[in-house]
This record gives sequence, C-alpha cells and structure tokens, in this order.
Amino acid sequence: MGMKATVPITVAELKTACSQCNLLELCLPFGMSEDEINRLDELVGTRRKIKRQQNLYRAGDPFEAIYAIRTGSFKTDVLLEDGREQVTGFQMTGEILGLDGISAEAHTCNAVALEDSEVCVIAYGKLEELSRVVEGLQHQFHKVMSREIVRDHGVMMLLGSMRAEERLAAFLLNLSQRFTARGFSAAEFHLRMTRDEIGSYLGLKLETVSRAFSKFQDDGLIAVQQKHIRILDIPGLKKLIQRNASAR
Repeated sequence: MGMKATVPITVAELKTACSQCNLLELCLPFGMSEDEINRLDELVGTRRKIKRQQNLYRAGDPFEAIYAIRTGSFKTDVLLEDGREQVTGFQMTGEILGLDGISAEAHTCNAVALEDSEVCVIAYGKLEELSRVVEGLQHQFHKVMSREIVRDHGVMMLLGSMRAEERLAAFLLNLSQRFTARGFSAAEFHLRMTRDEIGSYLGLKLETVSRAFSKFQDDGLIAVQQKHIRILDIPGLKKLIQRNASAR
C-alpha cells in the first residue's frame, strides 16, 4: 500500500470537504441539523494523500473503509491468471472507492492513483454505527451503492453490444457527462489514463484504440493533443452510437 499521509478534518471543514463530491448526499442530506453534522465529523475523520502510481489499497487487503475521492483520479484493476492487468474502472473526483470489499471483508481489486490524489477516509464500522442513529444516512448510502451498480451495468452493456468505435465514443461521452456534473467543461478534458489502460477497460487492443482516436480526429469529431481531448462534435459521437446500434 502507498504512503498514508492523513490530515484531520474539523467540523468547520466538513462541508468544504464534501461539497464537491457525491458524498454530498451521504454526508450532508438536506435539512441535517448542526448536531447531526457534529456526529458525521466522526465518520469523515481523515484525509489520505496518494501519490501518482501508488496504491490506495490492493486486492486481498482487509476491508476497513470506503474512500471518497476529494481530488485526483484512480483506476481499479485485477490481476488475471496469465499475469496481465485487467482495468475494471476509472474513478474521478466525487466518486467512491472500496465498495468491492464489503461482501468478503477484503478488497477484490487494486486501486491505483492516476495522478497525485486525496481521499476522504470513511471507516465502514463507524458508517454502520452512525447509520443506526443518524436519520436518512443509511438510505443515502444505499443510493450511492445503487449508482455504482447502475454504472457497472452500463459498462456491461457497452462491452457486450458495441463495436470498437462505439465503445470509445461511449467512453468519451461518459467522461464528458461526469466532468460536466462536476462543473468542468463537457468538451475539453485531460485523460489521466493511458490508451493501453483505456483498451484494457473497453476490451480493445492498444492498436484498435489508437486507430479509433485517429479516425475520430480525421472525421472532425475530436481534436487530440497527446492526452488532451477536445470534443468538437458531441452530437456526432452520439449519432455514431445510435446509427450503429440501429444497424444491428
């Protein structure tokens, strides 16, 4: 596991800590009283800084907490029997890591920082305790888990029914939507993951990903400068998916 630099969070900082992530609904449900916020300070008690390429946790590590990404981004992956790494997801600011460990009480994948990042550490034992006394907390946590399940189902649909170019188009549109939800540009962003990692996630070879990027650029759908992506035609990417779907 990577270096564990932790910073205590005061009650006064709690709203700032969670205001820009999906834990807004978990930690600060509408109408929560000051006393309840004080109780939640017990829940979001530390922050951890993770350097680029360091592990937040590894497969097999005991499950003790879930993590809200305060800044930065991560990938999750598993090691296949032949030694290859299979990327299972990319997570960005405001999303949650660690839910994979709940059922078996041990993590089933690795979580690796794609850039220098910071997470809020949420001790699962305390979460369960507070869920019994803080009204609505358990419901909000279940909503967070539901969003993760829906996202996983979306990936299964993407990999099971789409051709290579459609997969990449859907991936870029998904990133666009997620950046937009966080107040960033829908059309211009920096890819923190490599093309090889994108290929692993989408079930495509590196050469296929590179060809698809080149074709999208030639067709005027995107502009690419190394890892910087500018989407020139969002409707065009959507039409590509819709047109190919209707042709099957």
